[in-house]
Amino acid sequence: MSLAVKLENFEGPLDLLLHLIDKNKINIYDIPIAEITEQYLDYINEMERKNLDIISEFLVMAATLLKIKSRMLLPVEKTEDEEEIDPRQELVDRLLEYKMFKYVSEELKDYESDAGKSVFKEPTIPDEIACYKEDINVEDILGDITLSKLHEIFKSIVKKQVDKIDPIRSKFGKIEKEEINFSQKLNQIQAYGLKNRKFSFRHLLSTQHSRMEVVVTFLGILELIKMGRIRIEQECLFDDISITYLAEDIIHMEENDF
Repeated sequence: MSLAVKLENFEGPLDLLLHLIDKNKINIYDIPIAEITEQYLDYINEMERKNLDIISEFLVMAATLLKIKSRMLLPVEKTEDEEEIDPRQELVDRLLEYKMFKYVSEELKDYESDAGKSVFKEPTIPDEIACYKEDINVEDILGDITLSKLHEIFKSIVKKQVDKIDPIRSKFGKIEKEEINFSQKLNQIQAYGLKNRKFSFRHLLSTQHSRMEVVVTFLGILELIKMGRIRIEQECLFDDISITYLAEDIIHMEENDF
């Protein structure tokens, strides 16, 4: 962060340059660099030498002016579009920008000065106005809207809010828990086996109505193998499994048998 130093009546090198330009009534877009540089250096030489730290910024600007002065003595450079490059342009831009900010700062100071002369009163509202409440006719507002319609509107608003918060899960349907009695499924498999004796495992599964039933049926087959009531065979890997029902009756299972 640079420190703004006010040297005599000038705040930095740009302020001094603007003073010299205004004093000599020079067109800022056509600065006679040689003349301005000479006057600028004269001013620098008049500064007290003990303030070298303070005038360092002024010395940098002096070097910039000398550089521009030397470039003015050289052949004029041109851009790719054959436009001449003015060595003074960058300095002019900086001066114009500084001049604008200086003008704005002076305007703000004037506003601040004027504001200090003003007295503001806190706004007050008479009690009779502050306490006034207009009578509201609910029927005029609601019209033909019934309590039932209001309830439906409220539910619609809540649903939209839920959809807005979680647009993905809001589209999911409800998942109902499917309860399948394992004992009943064992009894069904035994009844099927007693009727068909030898049957395909794949065909048995095809008669089930849901994935959960398929899983429970598979577990039932394992339980009946364990009990010795059925035998399974498979000729080759990944072939269908052949099931043979060995028992001559059905053992009715209850839930507490497991």
